[in-house]
Amino acid sequence: MTDISPLLLAMDLTGVFIFGLTGGTVAVRRQLDIFGVIVLSIVTALAGGLLRDLMIGAVPPASLRDDRYLIAALLSGLVAFFFHPQINRLVKPVMVLDAAGLGLFAVAGCGKALTYGLTPVPAVLLGVLTACGGGVVRDVLVAEVPRVLREEIYAMAALLAAVIVIAGAELGLPRTPVAIAAALAGFLLRVVSVWRGWSAPRAPGS
Repeated sequence: MTDISPLLLAMDLTGVFIFGLTGGTVAVRRQLDIFGVIVLSIVTALAGGLLRDLMIGAVPPASLRDDRYLIAALLSGLVAFFFHPQINRLVKPVMVLDAAGLGLFAVAGCGKALTYGLTPVPAVLLGVLTACGGGVVRDVLVAEVPRVLREEIYAMAALLAAVIVIAGAELGLPRTPVAIAAALAGFLLRVVSVWRGWSAPRAPGS
């Protein structure tokens, strides 16, 4: 069993809570009961990390080995259920929370993949999968086209964050500043892309 750094653990748990909030907020908007809100929160919070851990051989997955993951996901569902009016006062709350979780999970996923000995390209892919997995499951469960497949830049924001982590590792830069910069870059690209209406390129003539 390979232990991850306290920084990656903190980013992973923070990402779990934030993504759980997005799942819970969407569930409240869809008028699900408290059970539905909690289930959607937990699935959204843990799906990406669960897939990542299974693919790199980190078994049992962290979300099943460390109670803090399930507790963070459960708390996020309860917070969304009881405090959704306050959350909805944010401008586009789901998008903002989703962008924050996206950056954190991309960094944590890529960093954990490197810790388990993966080379840069697979580590980047695992970072993107960690960041996008929970959101994809959330959107599918509420019968929406996943954001990662829409026009808005989504996976590219996670890709940017993961690439910054790899660049920092290759250059031997301090991990903490690199991780913070990478998470912030992913968050800002996602938010700015929505506000400015940027989108990924389409096939010519489509």
